[in-house]
Amino acid sequence: MKLFLSLLFSCFFLTATAQSDDVLLARQYMASGEKDKASQLYQKLFKQDNETYFKPYCYSLISLKKLDEAENLTKKMVKKHPENWDYTITLGSIYTEKGEVPKAETVYKEILKNLPADEGQISMIANQLYQAGNTDYTIKVFLQGRAILHNEQAFAIPLISMYRFQHNKMMMAAEYLNMLSYNPDYLYQAQNNIASQFDGAADYEVFKGLLLDKIQKNPQALVFIQLLTWQYLQQKEYDLALNQVIALSKRQKDNGEQVFQLCQTLNGNEAYDAAIRGYEFIIAKGKEQEYYIPARIELLNTKNLKVTSGKFQQQDLISLEKDYQDLLSEFGRNSSTAFAMQKLARLQAFKLHKTTEAEKLLEQAVQIQGLRPNLLADCKMDLGDVYLLNNQPWEATLLYSQVEKAFPNTNVAQEAKFRNARLAYFTGDFNWAKAQLDVLKAATSQLIANDALNLSLLITDNTTFDTTGNALKMYARADFLIYKEQADRALITLDSIDRVYPGNTLADDILMAKARIFIQQKQYPAAIIPLQKIVDEHPTELWADDAVFMMADLYENRLNNKPKAQILYQKIITDYPSSLWINDARKKFRVLRGDATPSS
Repeated sequence: MKLFLSLLFSCFFLTATAQSDDVLLARQYMASGEKDKASQLYQKLFKQDNETYFKPYCYSLISLKKLDEAENLTKKMVKKHPENWDYTITLGSIYTEKGEVPKAETVYKEILKNLPADEGQISMIANQLYQAGNTDYTIKVFLQGRAILHNEQAFAIPLISMYRFQHNKMMMAAEYLNMLSYNPDYLYQAQNNIASQFDGAADYEVFKGLLLDKIQKNPQALVFIQLLTWQYLQQKEYDLALNQVIALSKRQKDNGEQVFQLCQTLNGNEAYDAAIRGYEFIIAKGKEQEYYIPARIELLNTKNLKVTSGKFQQQDLISLEKDYQDLLSEFGRNSSTAFAMQKLARLQAFKLHKTTEAEKLLEQAVQIQGLRPNLLADCKMDLGDVYLLNNQPWEATLLYSQVEKAFPNTNVAQEAKFRNARLAYFTGDFNWAKAQLDVLKAATSQLIANDALNLSLLITDNTTFDTTGNALKMYARADFLIYKEQADRALITLDSIDRVYPGNTLADDILMAKARIFIQQKQYPAAIIPLQKIVDEHPTELWADDAVFMMADLYENRLNNKPKAQILYQKIITDYPSSLWINDARKKFRVLRGDATPSS
């Protein structure tokens, strides 16, 4: 008996080993394109083990276009196993391959008609259809399965995957809306996938219609309000987004947290007016609310951002000054409000030209006990700037030097050192200024390093052949007037340089200075003229790549001519590959070309 069992086991083992070798060989034949040999091996394996090797044998016949043989083989398996939908699906695939579409449709409709009322089996049948490459009927099976199970929530995730696979954007979005109605935790996934599939404003408009219909039918579902807000942000309809969140805040009678968070997003998108309205809404809720003080602070920061971005009117400056003063009146002048004192002083000094008031305010700020070291340093450097505006250069350099000593080997120290070097440049002490700037060219802060490099090159280029530096001194005086935002006097000085010092080497520098003045005055079309002249007449000089980048930025963000901006960003990439602007230019060019979209 033992001998018999041993022989029987050996027989099974040898047969299994032989089958394994045949399978590997058949796969190799298929991979190398020897389909006939592969099919013969699969036929042999199929006859040895009828069920297991049906599919590879059948598909080898299909690959050889032996469709009638494949059909007959499959029909036998369907007859033998009518409960196995895999054989029926394979038969439908064969009919499709033969071009007998009506027969294939009959097979698939029969599957739909006889779907079992079992979620697991429905998923299995749909998966088999998907494996056969039939995504249309995969979707139909899931939808029919919903009807049979009387469950509109069933199969949401696989349906979303199918619609994504088909690039059926609106059906995918509609399915997400269906799923979010009972599972709002999928909101961020929905936003990410919808954003990745939608192509532009037209898609978002259609989606908005679907979304508004959902809101009308289910006005209590907060997830749809959140999604509508997000949708408005994608279309840059910032006021509409804010309206939604404010309405929701009023309905819930909450503390304004969602409005506060949205305002931060609005600031990131430079939608300052909408953000200001949002913060004012929170402040109006009253001092007892937890977001009252943060909103007061962020309101000031937002108005300040609006000013520094250049998107302001004169009335905005006056309003911002009053807001700072109101804050200081309400909370006093102390370590908690010193940041407001600093920003108010800068506003007064550089925008409202109230340098005396600014000086007094900063002198008070630096005397406040318990001030954070970095804020104290900022106040001291700003006070140095105001001293410089008030023609007290020695007081200014003393403060810059104090900060540099107090923060050795830091960005703060490097900024203080740069301001000292710039002061020396303004006052005509070019040798000392250049010595400091040459050290700063290796600064860890890229911005300081770039500014130091440009100013150092300006001094070198214009003192090499004019050792007296007289023309450059006159230019530096004009530069100082630009710094003080005294544009008219600066332009007069710049226009006098060629007359007083003919043959100077400052032509491109004068053009760049004029461009800066026009930008400062928000005369953006006027700024393009000197910038273009730099590119045309001084294409290899210091400011050429800066001029191209500045024009690109103006066309993109001020003159609403993105095609022109794209051309100029590309010019940086092609004509100035070693420019300090190269990375920024690449990013902006790709965005304008449509390779990427800014985050919202």
